[in-house]
Amino acid sequence: MAFTVPGYSPSFKKPPETLRLRRKRVRSLGADLSAGERPEPEPRRAALAAGLPLRPFPVAAAGRGGGGPGPAGRNPFARLDNRPRAAAEPHDVPPRGPQQAPGPFSDSNQENDLLREEKFPEGIAVAEFIQTSHGSFSESDIPPSESTELPADWSIKTRLLFTSSQPFTWADHFKAQEEAEGVLQHCRAAGVTLPPSIQDPKLSTELRCAFQQSLIYWLHPAFSWLSLFPRIGADRKMSGKISPWSNDETLQHILMSDWSVSFTSLYNLLKAKLCPYFYVCTYQFTVLFRAAGLAGSGVTTALMSPTTRGVREAMRNEGIEFSLPLRKESGRETEASGTSLGHEEEQAISDADEEESFSWLEEMGVQDKIKKPDILSIKLRKEKHEVQMDHRPESVVLVKGANTFMLLNFLINCKSLIAASGPQAGLPPTLLSPIAFRGATMHMLKARSVSVKTQAVSGYRDQFSLEITGPVMPHALHAMTMLLRSSQSGSFSAGLCTHEPTAVFNICPPGDRAPEKGTVCEELARCGLHPKTLDQLSQAPTLGRSALRSVEMSEYSCSWKS
Repeated sequence: MAFTVPGYSPSFKKPPETLRLRRKRVRSLGADLSAGERPEPEPRRAALAAGLPLRPFPVAAAGRGGGGPGPAGRNPFARLDNRPRAAAEPHDVPPRGPQQAPGPFSDSNQENDLLREEKFPEGIAVAEFIQTSHGSFSESDIPPSESTELPADWSIKTRLLFTSSQPFTWADHFKAQEEAEGVLQHCRAAGVTLPPSIQDPKLSTELRCAFQQSLIYWLHPAFSWLSLFPRIGADRKMSGKISPWSNDETLQHILMSDWSVSFTSLYNLLKAKLCPYFYVCTYQFTVLFRAAGLAGSGVTTALMSPTTRGVREAMRNEGIEFSLPLRKESGRETEASGTSLGHEEEQAISDADEEESFSWLEEMGVQDKIKKPDILSIKLRKEKHEVQMDHRPESVVLVKGANTFMLLNFLINCKSLIAASGPQAGLPPTLLSPIAFRGATMHMLKARSVSVKTQAVSGYRDQFSLEITGPVMPHALHAMTMLLRSSQSGSFSAGLCTHEPTAVFNICPPGDRAPEKGTVCEELARCGLHPKTLDQLSQAPTLGRSALRSVEMSEYSCSWKS
């Protein structure tokens, strides 16, 4: 038997009569008011009184209590991230700026959201407050830096793309004499100084020879069918390639013996300041060795990144003193094996502290009721922070002075330096250098110029590009920008692709006394670099963990983004 209840709907399909009448009354009230007569909400009135700029309500707001053909009321149980966007605004509403764009939600708290959004001052990009998954800001929103010279970039580039309104025809179809002259200039370290502007670059033999010279680099080992840079993450590209040494221990021993000789030769050149720097590229990490006087350091330095706790522990066991420049832990940033307390003494003191920390349990008589953590758990907890930074930029290791020679011996004798399985099994690390060394092979970066038609306001215009691929080292990047400054009349753009594991090499080594500028140029005069390039690389790095991503030069003044 059904009971009669006022306002009760047995079908459960329609709202009660009282709610329907209330909604109808609210709609009819809103229809009688014009758009200009509607009362301002309290947050908007407060904002107007304070003189804050406010954007107009979107049309969709009219359906939430005002008249007009607004959309149906939103479902209060719908997910916030699935709510529909506000409807299109009328044509008479002025366009919104980049910081006044409507949010993805259209709820009753939109006015409050507007007030919170407009607290940020104009000119500050939202991307400055939002970090990407890598912990860096969006590149397109970072304002470019401006100067007459580019900062030193110690990362390795894999691709450069230069664009200009003037053609790059001078970078194609070299004559045999020009190629030979470029190789000769490189081998003799002949620095070429070009005029600020070249009227006809295609007819400039000096420019074409200097361009050939800037493309040359030296590599060991070298196999024509196998690309040996980059090595980190290259298993897929090397898969299926012929590798006769993978299962031949005798051949592996020969390759490693030759590699050790080449590595030692490079280090000796570096110590004699006849080589400015070189890279050791393994399948797990990359090492940058720099001569004394470069990067604002008065001693020989080596940066290794990324590293693992196992590698750092092995370096300590070999007596190599190093530091972790990006590690910040209670004011101590240095890990060294030659400190006043040895590793064993520190461990003993730490264990004693742990024992004392549980002595108060015995005084209370509850030591048997509380499980005491074992020594292994305590040790794992202490080493957790070290493991967490493995394979990350924070794990970069800095070695200075005589310890770089100990690092050389460590790398030569380190069994984990070579992959034991996979496409890179048995293959020694790649040595990259700007100058010749024992056992090295001369290689050249690949250059290709292209001209295309791009659409402009007045029709089509010519757009010219020059693409450079291969391991572009710091000296080559600087040399090419100097050449293009002259050939393109001081106006061009460049997009730079960085080998990301090497971007952290741009950190500034802490605690070093910068050598005098004149002394550096005099001592490294025979290292094979152009004087202007040497002057750039001798300055302390300023890019931090980042690297150059794009360069814009206009009227001989350059700006860049990192």
